[in-house]
Amino acid sequence: MQQTQLTDTILMIRPVRFGYNEETAENNLYQQKLEAQSPSEIQAAALEEFNSFVRKLENAGLRVIVIDDTPEPSKTDSIFPNNWISTHQDATVVTYPMWAPSRRLERRNDIIEKLQQLGYRIENRVDYASFEAEEKFLEGTGSMILDRENLIAYACVSARTDKDLFADFCRSFGFRPVIFTASQTTAEGGLAEIYHTNVMMSVGENIAILCDEAIRDVEEKQIVNKLLSESGKEVVHISEQQCNHFAGNMLQVRNKAGEKILVMSEQAYRSLTEQQVSRMEAHCQILHSPLYTIEACGGGSARCMMAEIFLPQT
Repeated sequence: MQQTQLTDTILMIRPVRFGYNEETAENNLYQQKLEAQSPSEIQAAALEEFNSFVRKLENAGLRVIVIDDTPEPSKTDSIFPNNWISTHQDATVVTYPMWAPSRRLERRNDIIEKLQQLGYRIENRVDYASFEAEEKFLEGTGSMILDRENLIAYACVSARTDKDLFADFCRSFGFRPVIFTASQTTAEGGLAEIYHTNVMMSVGENIAILCDEAIRDVEEKQIVNKLLSESGKEVVHISEQQCNHFAGNMLQVRNKAGEKILVMSEQAYRSLTEQQVSRMEAHCQILHSPLYTIEACGGGSARCMMAEIFLPQT
């Protein structure tokens, strides 16, 4: 089956108790404590950002399946579903092992059942959650950047991305694994591994966004750039500073009219240079939305909030 790279349907989870997660902040350096705001104020701001983002996506011609989070048990990061679920054109749903125990509660069978109720065909379920007992983690399309058309999967190894489990996924789904190390500069001037590949890299149909400054190994850097170019992508390089503004956390989609759109946050968009914007707009429209509270408190941005639906319809 010929794979398509872009979807016109997105699954999003409306937050109910969004907030700062001390547990995930251990290796997500993008998270910030918003001391001046109460938990209820943070939730209200995140909800407003979420709803505004959904409206923009819908107005752009995308189908957005919005499912409300449940208040209990509390799940501060449920707004980022792409870490626990991915869907595939052969009617497969994959669920993933999560590094933080608090995030394992986000995996919900009722959400998968809801997709079936909406007319999506699911013939196969692959669940990697049992690997949590072995301390092996692979957090969906946060850990892996999938070039579905060319069957190449990119991943930077981290506490949340086990290289052996990544290789197992690639064998099972027919992807060529490309694994590398990537790090970001800490406030103290040292280096810390990048926790999710999708904060530094995005692969669309004919364009790729890459912070190759974060790939410190010269050979690995060359391999990633070469593969992206050889697979027909124009590579737009972003700086580590832009990466810190979530410019790597983008997703290219296709609306119902067949138009390609690159989705990002307002903060990411504002960090780009005119030349970068021009190169992106040569391939597709740009859609951006303010996600400042979600980015600061949750340490994730636009791409993390969107789980792509590739399932066939019945």
